[in-house]
Amino acid sequence: MTVADIIALLEQQFGPAVAAKGTDALDPFVTVDPARLVEVAAFLRDDPRLKFEILNDVSGVDYLETDPKKVAKAGFDPHLEIVYHLSSFSVPGRRFTVKVVLPRWKDGVAGQLPEVPTLSGVWRTADWQEREVYDLIGVKFLGHPDPTRILMNDDWVGHPLRKDYEFPLEYHGIRCR
Repeated sequence: MTVADIIALLEQQFGPAVAAKGTDALDPFVTVDPARLVEVAAFLRDDPRLKFEILNDVSGVDYLETDPKKVAKAGFDPHLEIVYHLSSFSVPGRRFTVKVVLPRWKDGVAGQLPEVPTLSGVWRTADWQEREVYDLIGVKFLGHPDPTRILMNDDWVGHPLRKDYEFPLEYHGIRCR
Protein backbone atom coordinates (compact mmCIF):
# COMPACT_ATOMS: atom_id res chain seq x y z
CA MET A 1 0.00 0.00 0.00
CA THR A 2 1.43 3.39 -1.02
CA VAL A 3 1.27 6.63 0.91
CA ALA A 4 -1.34 7.86 -1.58
CA ASP A 5 -3.42 4.74 -0.82
CA ILE A 6 -3.19 5.39 2.93
CA ILE A 7 -4.27 9.00 2.48
CA ALA A 8 -7.12 8.01 0.14
CA LEU A 9 -8.33 5.47 2.70
CA LEU A 10 -8.27 8.13 5.43
CA GLU A 11 -10.11 10.64 3.22
CA GLN A 12 -12.72 8.01 2.38
CA GLN A 13 -13.20 7.07 6.04
CA PHE A 14 -13.04 10.55 7.61
CA GLY A 15 -13.90 12.99 4.81
CA PRO A 16 -13.40 16.63 5.80
CA ALA A 17 -11.68 15.65 9.07
CA VAL A 18 -8.60 15.17 6.87
CA ALA A 19 -7.84 18.86 6.45
CA ALA A 20 -4.56 18.66 4.49
CA LYS A 21 -2.11 16.15 3.09
CA GLY A 22 1.51 16.02 2.04
CA THR A 23 2.29 13.10 -0.23
CA ASP A 24 5.63 14.45 -1.48
CA ALA A 25 6.96 15.49 1.93
CA LEU A 26 10.02 13.76 3.38
CA ASP A 27 7.60 12.38 6.00
CA PRO A 28 4.25 11.96 4.17
CA PHE A 29 1.42 13.24 6.37
CA VAL A 30 -2.19 14.18 6.85
CA THR A 31 -3.45 17.01 9.02
CA VAL A 32 -6.60 16.05 10.89
CA ASP A 33 -9.28 17.86 12.84
CA PRO A 34 -8.36 17.67 16.56
CA ALA A 35 -11.92 16.59 17.40
CA ARG A 36 -11.45 13.41 15.32
CA LEU A 37 -7.84 12.69 16.28
CA VAL A 38 -8.51 9.71 18.56
CA GLU A 39 -10.83 8.13 16.01
CA VAL A 40 -8.28 8.58 13.19
CA ALA A 41 -5.45 7.21 15.37
CA ALA A 42 -7.44 4.11 16.36
CA PHE A 43 -8.29 3.51 12.69
CA LEU A 44 -4.62 3.78 11.70
CA ARG A 45 -3.71 1.28 14.41
CA ASP A 46 -6.59 -1.19 14.03
CA ASP A 47 -7.46 -1.32 10.34
CA PRO A 48 -5.92 -4.55 8.96
CA ARG A 49 -4.83 -2.72 5.79
CA LEU A 50 -2.80 -0.18 7.79
CA LYS A 51 -1.54 -1.69 11.08
CA PHE A 52 0.36 1.27 12.53
CA GLU A 53 1.06 -0.46 15.82
CA ILE A 54 3.63 1.97 17.17
CA LEU A 55 3.70 5.66 17.93
CA ASN A 56 7.38 6.55 17.52
CA ASP A 57 7.23 10.16 18.55
CA VAL A 58 4.99 13.07 19.51
CA SER A 59 6.45 16.51 18.83
CA GLY A 60 5.20 20.03 19.26
CA VAL A 61 6.18 22.77 16.82
CA ASP A 62 5.66 26.49 17.39
CA TYR A 63 5.06 28.40 14.16
CA LEU A 64 5.70 31.96 15.24
CA GLU A 65 7.89 34.47 13.46
CA THR A 66 9.20 36.87 16.09
CA ASP A 67 11.14 39.13 13.71
CA PRO A 68 8.73 41.86 12.50
CA LYS A 69 10.72 42.20 9.26
CA LYS A 70 10.11 38.53 8.39
CA VAL A 71 6.42 38.20 9.35
CA ALA A 72 5.09 39.09 5.88
CA LYS A 73 7.41 36.57 4.22
CA ALA A 74 6.79 33.77 6.74
CA GLY A 75 3.85 32.38 4.77
CA PHE A 76 1.87 31.19 7.80
CA ASP A 77 -0.27 32.53 10.60
CA PRO A 78 1.08 31.85 14.10
CA HIS A 79 -0.03 28.42 15.34
CA LEU A 80 1.15 25.23 17.01
CA GLU A 81 1.34 21.80 15.43
CA ILE A 82 1.40 18.46 17.18
CA VAL A 83 3.15 15.87 15.02
CA TYR A 84 2.69 12.12 15.49
CA HIS A 85 5.16 9.76 13.75
CA LEU A 86 3.81 6.24 13.28
CA SER A 87 5.34 2.93 12.20
CA SER A 88 4.17 -0.58 11.50
CA PHE A 89 5.75 -3.73 12.87
CA SER A 90 3.60 -5.86 10.57
CA VAL A 91 4.72 -4.05 7.41
CA PRO A 92 8.45 -3.29 7.70
CA GLY A 93 9.38 0.17 6.47
CA ARG A 94 5.83 1.54 6.61
CA ARG A 95 5.83 4.96 8.24
CA PHE A 96 3.31 7.75 8.33
CA THR A 97 2.79 11.10 10.03
CA VAL A 98 -0.35 12.68 11.44
CA LYS A 99 -0.49 16.37 12.34
CA VAL A 100 -2.92 18.49 14.30
CA VAL A 101 -2.96 22.28 13.92
CA LEU A 102 -3.85 24.26 17.05
CA PRO A 103 -4.07 27.95 17.86
CA ARG A 104 -1.17 29.25 19.93
CA TRP A 105 -3.65 30.16 22.69
CA LYS A 106 -7.05 28.63 23.47
CA ASP A 107 -9.86 30.94 22.33
CA GLY A 108 -7.22 33.56 21.44
CA VAL A 109 -6.60 34.34 25.13
CA ALA A 110 -2.86 34.69 25.82
CA GLY A 111 -1.76 32.25 28.49
CA GLN A 112 -4.67 29.84 27.94
CA LEU A 113 -3.09 26.64 26.60
CA PRO A 114 -4.63 24.95 23.55
CA GLU A 115 -6.12 21.50 24.02
CA VAL A 116 -6.12 18.26 22.08
CA PRO A 117 -7.36 14.79 23.08
CA THR A 118 -4.78 12.38 24.46
CA LEU A 119 -3.72 9.37 22.40
CA SER A 120 -2.48 7.49 25.48
CA GLY A 121 -5.50 5.18 25.17
CA VAL A 122 -4.52 4.30 21.61
CA TRP A 123 -0.75 3.98 22.06
CA ARG A 124 0.69 3.74 25.59
CA THR A 125 3.87 5.45 24.43
CA ALA A 126 1.87 8.67 24.07
CA ASP A 127 1.80 8.97 27.87
CA TRP A 128 5.33 10.31 28.40
CA GLN A 129 5.62 11.93 24.99
CA GLU A 130 2.52 14.05 25.52
CA ARG A 131 3.85 15.09 28.92
CA GLU A 132 7.07 16.26 27.25
CA VAL A 133 5.08 18.29 24.71
CA TYR A 134 3.06 19.84 27.54
CA ASP A 135 6.22 20.79 29.44
CA LEU A 136 8.11 22.25 26.50
CA ILE A 137 5.47 23.65 24.11
CA GLY A 138 2.41 24.08 26.32
CA VAL A 139 -0.44 21.97 24.95
CA LYS A 140 -2.94 20.29 27.26
CA PHE A 141 -3.84 16.69 26.39
CA LEU A 142 -7.43 16.19 27.47
CA GLY A 143 -8.14 12.89 29.20
CA HIS A 144 -4.46 12.15 29.86
CA PRO A 145 -4.20 9.66 32.77
CA ASP A 146 -1.30 11.44 34.53
CA PRO A 147 -0.63 14.99 33.32
CA THR A 148 2.14 15.71 35.83
CA ARG A 149 5.25 17.43 34.54
CA ILE A 150 8.30 15.30 33.81
CA LEU A 151 10.92 17.70 32.41
CA MET A 152 10.21 20.95 34.22
CA ASN A 153 9.61 21.47 37.94
CA ASP A 154 5.97 21.77 38.99
CA ASP A 155 6.42 25.45 39.80
CA TRP A 156 8.18 26.33 36.52
CA VAL A 157 6.38 29.12 34.71
CA GLY A 158 5.93 28.79 30.97
CA HIS A 159 7.01 26.42 28.23
CA PRO A 160 10.60 26.96 27.06
CA LEU A 161 10.28 25.80 23.44
CA ARG A 162 7.69 28.43 22.60
CA LYS A 163 9.36 31.03 20.42
CA ASP A 164 8.11 33.92 22.55
CA TYR A 165 9.22 32.34 25.84
CA GLU A 166 11.24 34.63 28.06
CA PHE A 167 13.75 32.74 30.18
CA PRO A 168 13.83 33.89 33.80
CA LEU A 169 16.92 35.60 35.07
CA GLU A 170 16.94 33.27 38.04
CA TYR A 171 15.04 30.34 39.47
CA HIS A 172 14.97 29.69 43.21
CA GLY A 173 17.99 31.93 43.67
CA ILE A 174 20.01 30.25 40.92
CA ARG A 175 21.03 32.45 38.00
CA CYS A 176 19.70 31.06 34.68
CA ARG A 177 21.58 33.22 32.24
